[in-house]
Amino acid sequence: MIAQLPAQLTTKLRLFFRLLAATGYGVAGCVLFFGATAFGDRVVAVASPVKTPHVEAELVTERTAFVPGTATTVALRLKMADGWHTYWRNPGDSGLPTTIAWALPAGVTAEPIAWPAPHPLPVGPLVNYGYEGEVLLLTELLIGGDAPLGTMLTLNARADWLVCKETCIPDGADLTLTLPVSDRSDPYPQWGAAIATTRGALPAPAPGWQFTARAEGQKIVLSGISPAGAADPGALYFFPYQEGRIEASGAQTLARDPSGNLTLQLPVAHQVAPDFTRLDGIISASKGFGTGETTVKSATIDVPLTGIVVAGPKPVSEPAPALNLGTPVPADGSMSLALAIVFAFVGGVLLNLMPCVFPVLSLKALALAAPGHENRRQMQLQGLAFAAGVVVTFVSLALLLLALRAAGEQLGWGFQLQSPAVVTALAILFFVLALNLSGAFEFASLVPSSAAGWTARNPYADAVLSGILAVIIASPCTAPFMGAAMGFALAQSPAVTIGVFVALGMGMALPYVLMSWFPAWRRALPKPGVWMERLKQLLAFPLYATVAWLVWVLGAQVDIDAVVRLLVALVFLAFVLWSWRIYRVSRAGGWSLASIAGLVIAAVVAWPLFTSAREGAVSANAAQQVDSESEWQAYSPVRLTELARMGKPVFVDFTAAWCVTCQVNKRFVLNDGAVKDAFARRGVELVRADWTRRDKAIATALTALGRQGVPVYVLYRPGKEPLILPEVLQRQTVLDALATL
Repeated sequence: MIAQLPAQLTTKLRLFFRLLAATGYGVAGCVLFFGATAFGDRVVAVASPVKTPHVEAELVTERTAFVPGTATTVALRLKMADGWHTYWRNPGDSGLPTTIAWALPAGVTAEPIAWPAPHPLPVGPLVNYGYEGEVLLLTELLIGGDAPLGTMLTLNARADWLVCKETCIPDGADLTLTLPVSDRSDPYPQWGAAIATTRGALPAPAPGWQFTARAEGQKIVLSGISPAGAADPGALYFFPYQEGRIEASGAQTLARDPSGNLTLQLPVAHQVAPDFTRLDGIISASKGFGTGETTVKSATIDVPLTGIVVAGPKPVSEPAPALNLGTPVPADGSMSLALAIVFAFVGGVLLNLMPCVFPVLSLKALALAAPGHENRRQMQLQGLAFAAGVVVTFVSLALLLLALRAAGEQLGWGFQLQSPAVVTALAILFFVLALNLSGAFEFASLVPSSAAGWTARNPYADAVLSGILAVIIASPCTAPFMGAAMGFALAQSPAVTIGVFVALGMGMALPYVLMSWFPAWRRALPKPGVWMERLKQLLAFPLYATVAWLVWVLGAQVDIDAVVRLLVALVFLAFVLWSWRIYRVSRAGGWSLASIAGLVIAAVVAWPLFTSAREGAVSANAAQQVDSESEWQAYSPVRLTELARMGKPVFVDFTAAWCVTCQVNKRFVLNDGAVKDAFARRGVELVRADWTRRDKAIATALTALGRQGVPVYVLYRPGKEPLILPEVLQRQTVLDALATL
């Protein structure tokens, strides 16, 4: 029936029913109906605002109708509660921009959001870019020319935003707006003027002004040449369109010359983007850029960037009101280059005592003690070749880590063990080495006889490869003293970083070099005999233990299915090596086919572990492990900030399943009864940051602490600076730290 009525009456009846649905029936519905009749086609169907705990949101329109073939501005209106804010397209130091996902009728298209100029929003040591109070985010909608007159078009949109005060809450709403299609459209009474005002204030080129940008190391110099007769624009503030350009929390310094030209110095971001070749953003002026009657409050800037950009210094945190989350003080004193080199060197020496390295070093020592190594000069050169392999491999790891960090990756020492593929490969490598030490096979049996004698013909190249292998198998082991040294090194220039890694390599190579240069130690050993074979077999068991530990790490990273896959693959790999040994002895072709089949099965079973798509996710097992220990809370920056506001002491344990030192500290110190009682008596909140898998928030927190790996232990103390405890914990160390609360 409605479709058979005149178009104008049809529109009003549809509007009437929508109004009744939105407002309820009765007197209010009748008043709205007669009001709609009075305005005719110029009134939209009402859609009530959506109210969340801290934001009121709705779609509002500039015009009363859609006109086919024209553009209409629709705005997402966000009204924040007092003290709360949402974010601009670039949120600054933290936050997320508001997004709108449109579901539009056929023939209607939407342009990107036109963002009003934001305001700097200081939050503790951070500076964000966003809006407080009320904001209109404008979107131009183009109406197709074939839209039929007299019909109604309904716009649907999903808006999502992050609203923050002392805490941040992800929020959003499903919004609708209905307008008639007409050949006549007037300004909407309630929102037309506000939208027009917002559009007029959008950032635009400053009339007559010429801007240039030049990089001078850790700062960007933005210069503005004013046109003749231009007034003083007042205070200036630059907002970059993209992250990784300008440090939001850094100071912006303005200078003026007598002719009215301006120079604004901007701090380069401490994690600068590699494609920073243009300065693109807006510059807000308190008095506006004006010439005559034309004034622009916020000017758009998009100019080439000349000069050389250097990443800026890491921002220094300031004390929070209740609990100081600023720069912690190490319990063992400040770090210097000399001390970092000493710690790295000592850490390298201690790496040789780790269960995954000690067997290899012991075998190398036994090889030197075996007959055939009486040539002292040759032994010394082999020791130097081994050291060269160790140092070059550590330097290569440092260069790889620096390159990945320069590309924007949040990585630290031990980053390779955050990958299930690397953990799987290391477990397989250690398992094969352990089988070799146990006598299950000899490496010479896996290759042709001509290649088997290669090591004897090339002893120095073999020594270099042994050094490379030693570093690879040392990667799962974390030695004491290394955390602070690596954190210091990776926060310095590349030359300093490489120097510290060289010291680490020299420390690891030192014991073997000493054994090769001073062979008198061989006199303390019994004569070569059966004991050497027994010792070799005994050294396999630390490697088996390392395999068991890596399997556990994989389970913490992925799930129990991954553990089963790896164990099955190892079983088939053992079968492959055993059957191939039989084939080399008996030359029976069936055993070669069996070994090939076993190898294929092992590869098929293990392959999903090398192609896991769950990179960067926090495993469910790890999360459940934290939750099951009721006294420990899972780490998040928001939770740490909440505890800081409450003024409670907080102990944060930065740990990982692949960190040996972390697990030893946890079981023998943090789980100690006296330590747990001390935590409880002093009301310390316990937070565990599990870095078993890559986690950007934890990596960022470690960087802010001046550390690039785990373990790290931080005690946040009300009214005092935070305290970083040593990497190797002792019960008394923790108790003494708690006594300072």
